[in-house]
Amino acid sequence: MEYKDYYKILGVDKKATEKEIKSAYRKLARKHHPDVNPDDPQAEARLKEINEAYEVLGDSEKRTKYDQLGTNWHRWQQTGHNPQDFNWDQWMGGGPGSQRVHVRYAEDLGDLFGNDSPFSDFFTSIFGGMGGARGRSNGFDFRSQPQMGQDFEQEVEINLAEAYNGTTRLLAKDGRRLKVKIPRGAKTGTKVRMRGEGQASFNGGQPGDLYLKVKVTSDPRFERKGDNLYTTVPVDLYTAVLGGEVRVPTLSGEVKLKTPAGSQNGQSFRLRGKGMPKLHQSSEHGDLYAQLEVKLPTKLNNDQRKLFEELRQLEK
Repeated sequence: MEYKDYYKILGVDKKATEKEIKSAYRKLARKHHPDVNPDDPQAEARLKEINEAYEVLGDSEKRTKYDQLGTNWHRWQQTGHNPQDFNWDQWMGGGPGSQRVHVRYAEDLGDLFGNDSPFSDFFTSIFGGMGGARGRSNGFDFRSQPQMGQDFEQEVEINLAEAYNGTTRLLAKDGRRLKVKIPRGAKTGTKVRMRGEGQASFNGGQPGDLYLKVKVTSDPRFERKGDNLYTTVPVDLYTAVLGGEVRVPTLSGEVKLKTPAGSQNGQSFRLRGKGMPKLHQSSEHGDLYAQLEVKLPTKLNNDQRKLFEELRQLEK
């Protein structure tokens, strides 16, 4: 008899938790279901293997017995014995002195697999077959339990002003127009969920969801870091030297910034609350940092040159 590696079939580690095993089973069962793969003649056989593996690993009693069998089986091989000489008798039907294990399965497994048994000879020999019992499957049969359809993800671009104010997008789906609201403070990577707009379920379950993944395009005026914004503000030499006001752009309109006398090129000023609204907390904002870029005069008339020369003499 051929030994079946159920961990390998589900693609999980031998130390996998119940939750990890169930998650792996659901993904594989959905992927290989014959209804999803009508042109694949191997889909039904693959689903049988997956269902059988979960029937064992998803049940603590059967998994314990299977792990004990596996340990002995691998030890037998590692010591150089012929696999064909392995003693299966002590493991069949529950082992010496133990009761025969009844396997419960969904009533419509027969509909899915026809008149064939949904379990292999290995499973039947070790765990005692069907035992005549019928009921709800320990596994996750797609015919007996409606399942949610697959989720979809689609990228949507917005500009920085739209991220600041919030915006909407219109999508066309199955002849319908969907209006999607993108919240204020959205960042690149923010996901907006549209419940029930993913793939339809193939067996009467709930449809999946559609996730719009936001991408915020760059803005020539601002650099964004988290909820803070950074911008460069040109200032003339005289304002930098003598002090005065400069106009600073923000996403809610220009504001005036008073600069002290002797402001230096590259000096940065913090404008509290003039940054981006915080996602899901739009009443709170980050800050805006305005960096001065002092513009030197490129052409001087005679009077201006004379004044600068006088200033240079005073510095000596």
